[in-house]
Amino acid sequence: MPRKPQVLKRQLLTRTRLFRVEEMELLFANGATRTFERLLSDHQAVIIVPMLDDDQVLLVREYGAGMEDYQLGLPKGRLDAGETFEAAANRELQEEVGFAAERLTLLKSMTQSPNYMQHATQIVLAQGLYPQTAEGDEPEPLEVEIFRLSQLPELCSRADFTEARSIAALYLAQAYLAGSRD
Repeated sequence: MPRKPQVLKRQLLTRTRLFRVEEMELLFANGATRTFERLLSDHQAVIIVPMLDDDQVLLVREYGAGMEDYQLGLPKGRLDAGETFEAAANRELQEEVGFAAERLTLLKSMTQSPNYMQHATQIVLAQGLYPQTAEGDEPEPLEVEIFRLSQLPELCSRADFTEARSIAALYLAQAYLAGSRD
C-alpha cells in the first residue's frame, strides 16, 4: 500500500452557506508536489431505496438546480445534528414519499469525486413501508413514481434519470435483494 502524502499547507479559500473550499499542498513519497482544491463537508447524507416489495421502488421527481431540469431520483437528504442515518432515512422518506419504514439496512457508504470532495452518502434500503407523512423543506411537492428493479436497465436509459448515486444505490439494492432470496 502506498504511503500517504504529507500535507505541507492547508488554506481555506472561500466559504458559502453550503460549502467550504480548501486548498491543500501535498508532498508525495516520490518527491512530487501537487496543489489540490477540495470541497469540505460539514454534514453526512443519506439516500434511501424505498421498496414497496422486492421489485417495486419509489422514486421522486424534483427540480435539480445544478442541471436546471427536473430529474428522477431516490429520496435523499442531510442528517440533522445528532441524528442517526436510520432516523434521517425515515424522516426523509416521510417528507419526500409519504412513507416510513419498519426495516432500514445500510448497504454502503459511498463517496462522490473523492479527489475533490470530502463527502460521503449512506445508501439505505427501506423495507416494510407504511403510510406516514412529515412536513419537509422542499419548495414544491415532489412527484412520486413507482418503478421495478427488474426493469432497471430501461430506467437507466431514460434521459431524466441520471444521478449516479441513485443509479448505484438501485444496483446495490437489487444485488442485496437477490442475495437475500437465495
